[in-house]
Amino acid sequence: MQQTMFEFINHYGYFALYILLSAGIVGVPVPDETLMAIVGSLTAPGGPFRFTTALMVIYAGTMTGMIVSYTLGHRVGKPLLYRYGKWFKLTPGRIERAEGWFKKYGLWTVFFGYFVPGVRHFTCYLSGVSGVKFYKYLLYAGTGAMLWCTTFLTLGHFIGRNLEGIFHLLHRYMGMSFLVLAVFAGIGCYIYLRLRKRRTV
Repeated sequence: MQQTMFEFINHYGYFALYILLSAGIVGVPVPDETLMAIVGSLTAPGGPFRFTTALMVIYAGTMTGMIVSYTLGHRVGKPLLYRYGKWFKLTPGRIERAEGWFKKYGLWTVFFGYFVPGVRHFTCYLSGVSGVKFYKYLLYAGTGAMLWCTTFLTLGHFIGRNLEGIFHLLHRYMGMSFLVLAVFAGIGCYIYLRLRKRRTV
C-alpha cells in the first residue's frame, strides 16, 4: 500500500498529495501523518517539493475531504456510516466513541480530532449529521486542519534536514538510553512489588 502510494506521488507530485489527503480524511486507509512527515522531509533544501506549496496542497486536500464528509453526513445521515463505514474502517465501536466525544466537547472534537487516530474520520460526518452550521464547522475544521498539517509537515521538514545528525545521536547515546530505561524499569518493579506485598499483609 505505502509503496504504491509513494509511486503515485513520484509520478503525479502535488496532485497526488491532494488526492491522497482528501481520500484519507473521507476514510480511505491512507497513513496521513506518515505521508505528511515524509513529504515534509522532501521539502528540505534540494528536495523535490517546496514547503509552502506542499502545505497549501495538503491543507486543500484535507479541507476537501472534510467538506465532502460533512456533506454526506448532512444529507444521508448516520445510516450511511453503519451501512458502508466498514469498508473504510469506520466500525460501530469507533462511531460510538467519536459520537461520545462529539456530544461531550462539541465542535472542539473537530478541532482536536485530527490528532486522535480513529476519531478525525468521524467528526466531519457527525458534524453534518448533527446539523452544525456550515460556517461554524469550517471555522473549527479549518483551524484544526491548518495546525495538524503544519505540525507534521514541519516535523518531517526538520527531520529531513537533520536526519544524519539524529542517527548520530541515537547511535552515540543508545546504550546509555537503554541503561537509564533499565534502571527506571527496575525501580518501578521494586515499588510495585513492595506495594503489592503490603496489600497482601
